[in-house]
Amino acid sequence: TGGLGDVDVQRIARQGMPPLSVEEGLALFDAALAADGTQLLPVRFDLATLREQGEVLPLLRGLIKTRTRRSVVAGSATVSGLVSRLSGLGTVERREALLDLVRAQVAVVLGHASPETIDPDRAFQDLGFDSLTAVELRNRLNKATDMRLSSTTVFDYPTAGALVDFLLDELFGEHAQVELPTRVPSSTGTADDPVVIVGMSCRYPGGVASPEDLWRLVSEGVDAVSDFPTDRGWDVAALHNPDPEAFGTSYTRSGGFLYNAAEFDPEFFGMSPREALATDSQQRLLLETTWEAIERTGIDPTSLRGSRTGVFAGVMYTDYEDLLVGDQFEGFRSNGSAASIASGRVSYTFGFEGPAVTVDTACSSSLVALHLA
Repeated sequence: TGGLGDVDVQRIARQGMPPLSVEEGLALFDAALAADGTQLLPVRFDLATLREQGEVLPLLRGLIKTRTRRSVVAGSATVSGLVSRLSGLGTVERREALLDLVRAQVAVVLGHASPETIDPDRAFQDLGFDSLTAVELRNRLNKATDMRLSSTTVFDYPTAGALVDFLLDELFGEHAQVELPTRVPSSTGTADDPVVIVGMSCRYPGGVASPEDLWRLVSEGVDAVSDFPTDRGWDVAALHNPDPEAFGTSYTRSGGFLYNAAEFDPEFFGMSPREALATDSQQRLLLETTWEAIERTGIDPTSLRGSRTGVFAGVMYTDYEDLLVGDQFEGFRSNGSAASIASGRVSYTFGFEGPAVTVDTACSSSLVALHLA
């Protein structure tokens, strides 16, 4: 327990298995060596705390005798009571009431003094959740609502707001979601087109940040080749060598660059600054352009959460990982640079539940991804 803070000690104790001191750990180790069993679990149980959690794990039912097992009828009555209380509220008030409940449970698990500190749109992972605290939150919500939530619920619905929407849907069905206004522009093509492009976004060298910029660049014959950027930590002077055969240098001082590639707002997409730095700019740009493409159609991107929207991405290079040297990138390095994560990150961030496919067929990657879509 020497490396644990008070909050961690209290959290582990609430799970019914208090952390062991060095002396207790050594004593259990000696006891295990002296025992004849081949499979031993050196742990100290707080049976009273485990009993209070309601549902007892099958593994522990031989140790913990509950006074009366909760019946299906009793559980249904509790759920019905919760539904009854929430049903008397308007749609917005109902969601706020359930959000208050979820934020209160999150605050207890994380040791926050007030539920008001819990941002409903911030990812649980960024708030400090791990697999153990996620299960503890699930258990507390099970007890508060008498529902039987999956152990992966917190990962499936990774913010307090998303979790509330899920709970509302479980309790009230299809009418749980707050209806968000959407507007789809009128089509100018034929009604039976199998594929219709309703929104576009892009990033290209030459300062191109929109389809309009791209059209301007092409129609005006703008030269998109420019000097090396100076904000990437490059030694620009040493990088240039007029000898084309020189290793590790460039014999030209110009190229096609996205100068604003580093201008990314991680908080907007539910990422921490540390994770954003460890994330390939391809993934960051994909998040930005996905939001813009949907928004340009007149649809609120957040309204597609839970829909069967698919993501098909063509990604070729994955050499960003070579730049991630240092302990500060641990925990995010693999996901941040893996091509397979690119499409999944978009689906995860926006809450899409359709296919998420990343294609790498070299120069034809985007074309093949479009064909598959």
